[in-house]
Parts: sequence; C-alpha cells; structure tokens
Amino acid sequence: MIKELQIRPFSRPLLVWIAGIILQTAFPLYAYSVLFLLFPLLVLVLSCFGTKERGAFCYETRWLWGAVFVSLLLFLSIQKTACSQVDLSFEHSESALSRLAKEEQLRLLEPFGRLNLTDEEKSVLATITVGYREAMDRDVRQRFSVAGVAHILAVSGFHVAVVCGFLSFFLSFLPRSEPCRWVRYLLTVLLLWLFVAVTGLAASAVRAALMLTLFLIGGVLGRRVERYNILAASAFCMLVYEPLYLFDIGFQLSYLAVLSILYFQPRLQRLMKVRNPLLRAPWQWITVTLAAQIGTAFLCLYYFGQFSTVFLLTNLPMTLLATLLIPMGLAWMLLPAGCPGYEWLQAGVEGLTHGLLRLVDSFSRVPGAVFSFRFDLFTMLAAYGMLLFVLLYGRSKRPAYLFAALALLLIILIVRLIGNLMLCGI
Repeated sequence: MIKELQIRPFSRPLLVWIAGIILQTAFPLYAYSVLFLLFPLLVLVLSCFGTKERGAFCYETRWLWGAVFVSLLLFLSIQKTACSQVDLSFEHSESALSRLAKEEQLRLLEPFGRLNLTDEEKSVLATITVGYREAMDRDVRQRFSVAGVAHILAVSGFHVAVVCGFLSFFLSFLPRSEPCRWVRYLLTVLLLWLFVAVTGLAASAVRAALMLTLFLIGGVLGRRVERYNILAASAFCMLVYEPLYLFDIGFQLSYLAVLSILYFQPRLQRLMKVRNPLLRAPWQWITVTLAAQIGTAFLCLYYFGQFSTVFLLTNLPMTLLATLLIPMGLAWMLLPAGCPGYEWLQAGVEGLTHGLLRLVDSFSRVPGAVFSFRFDLFTMLAAYGMLLFVLLYGRSKRPAYLFAALALLLIILIVRLIGNLMLCGI
C-alpha cells in the first residue's frame, strides 16, 4: 500500500483533504481547527534547537514532518470547507461567468429554428451539445434513464473526450516541429476549456478537462503519465477550489466511474482475447461500460432507486451516434448559414438526432428495462465495503477478506429483511 501511494503522490493530500471536509461537515470544527496548527508550530520551534546536522534530522524524523504536513492540510481543509458552508448559507446573485455561459448558449441555439426537428428532439440536441437543459421535458429524461444512457444528457467526461478527440484530429495537420507542438497543445486546451465553460462548468466536465489538461501536459513534456495520479490530482484541485463538490452527485458519479474504468476495464478485457479488429473495438467498449456500471451501480441505487437492465445493449449504438452528433452539432451551430456543405451538415445532424431518439424510445419500452430498488446510506456504504473486500481477497487470497465480504452481505440482507417486516407491520 505504501508503495502504491509513493508512485501516486497526489493521493495522499487528497485523502487528507477529504478527511478535513468530512470532519467539518459532520462535526463543525472551524473554531477548534486552530489546534491543528499547534503541533506544526511546536515541531518547527523544536527543530530550531535541534541537532546541527539538518540533513540527518530531517531524514530521521521524516514521519514527524509527515505529521506536520497532515496537520497543516487538515487545518486548511476545515477552514476552506467552513468558508464554503458560509457562502452557501447566503443567497448569491448569479456569477458573471454563469451569465456569460447562458448568453453564449442562447446565441448558439438561435439557428435551431432552421432544423426540421420536433421540440423534443431540439431539446435533446441542445442538451447533448451545449448542456442547455431548460427546454427538456422530464419524460424525456426518464426515457433516457430507463434505457441506461442518462449520462449522455449530462455534459461529462464523454462529451469532453469527444470534443478533445476531434480537436486533436483537426490540429494534427499542423507541422510536427517543437513550436507547433506547443501551439497545438495550447489551442486544444483553450478550446476545450471554452467548451466546458459554455456548457456550464459541470463537475464531471471540469474533472474531465482537468485530467485531459494534465495528460496533455505530460505528453507535450515527454513525461510518463500515471493515470491514477492524474485522477487524484484533478480531484484535489477541484476540492481545494470548492470542498462541497464532494457532495455533488455529478462529482461522485464521475470520479467513481473513471476510477472503476481504470481498475476493472483492463481486467475485464483480459478475460477474452479478441484478435479480430472489427470486434476488438466493440468488445473494448463493452468492457468500459461494464466497468463503469460496477463502480456506480450502488451509488445510482442510493440516489435514483433504479437500475437499467438494457444498458449493455444501448450504450454502444448510442455512444456511436453521440460521438458523431456532438462535433457535427457544434460545427453546424458555429458555421455561418450558406457556407459550402452547410446543408449536408444540417441533414446529418437531423438524421442523427432522429436516430438517437428512436433508439431510446425503442429500448425504453422493453418490458423489464428497469427495476426499482432503493439503497439507504448504510446499505450503500456496506455494499461498497463488500466490493472492496472482494477485490482485496482477489489480490491477496486471504480468507479474512472473503469472510468480511460475506459478513457485510449478511448484514445487508438482515437489514433489508427487518425493513420489509416493518413495512408489513410485523
């Protein structure tokens, strides 16, 4: 475990920062957090009178200096969380950035009057491309949820990755020289963050933009990229900016999905070797979808109380359609009417939007496409604990981990049984 943390240095401050957020939320410690400063000050004072061999002193007491770092970070985390709670308690006017984003969204949506689409289809297209959700009907969102593709309606890592992929493709025609490589990187990052800003700075979109920015920095500098460390670094940056993101549904689902994909997808892909290049890409996407569902299923049952049974059938075709629709829709909105190829682009956007809605409608009507089963907070935490112990058992083969997982499963079943008996009045 220590070795794993050493190769991912951002995971340590992230865990400490999260601990401070939870402490301040559960037990308000703003007034007492100054106590966390006493220990670092005491150590600094004593170090001034310590041995003259500063190098030896620092090495021999490295765990002590680690405790100083933890104390300072806990103090800052508690203070920042308390400030965010105070800001939340007051009604604030809409920020200038939010107003600018909404104005830009409305400006981009002006050409929608030329589309041969129903109001329902226009609302879906506006949501998928620029994150404008005000015109979307609740029934449409429910159909997407039943089909297991509700994540397509929320501007998230998928949308950011699609936009980044197409930006990288168009900018790949620049020369391969060192100055052009930096120009390509700066343009990609700038346009990527403009897209995230226009779509409303959703937590999942900011997470994806941060991760891609850090990934591109590593690529342009020729450094080895550690995916888990980038994930931890982006989470740390977001929580330092706004600690209450920790309790945002989009933030939780986004990070759990990415963490689950990073861990489970390579293992699922190794279960079956697919050599055919035509089948390799669909199999890879199936494993990505399964990995994301493993990590987010319990959280979805806690927040939404339902789970789609057809998600594996809908995600691949829906992803292909959305991958084409997002860049085509954005390009159509940005291009002036009458330019060469504008009519062809508009026809493509209309056809893809029609196909997207028909596919969702078809799968949402399948009998048994969704089942309802709500988790409470205790059941959700116990389920994730059970999953963690199963993974630990798979790595170490220690029976104690398997016993702990089975014990948690038994506790979940007993709690559910008691709840059902109480509902029946027994």
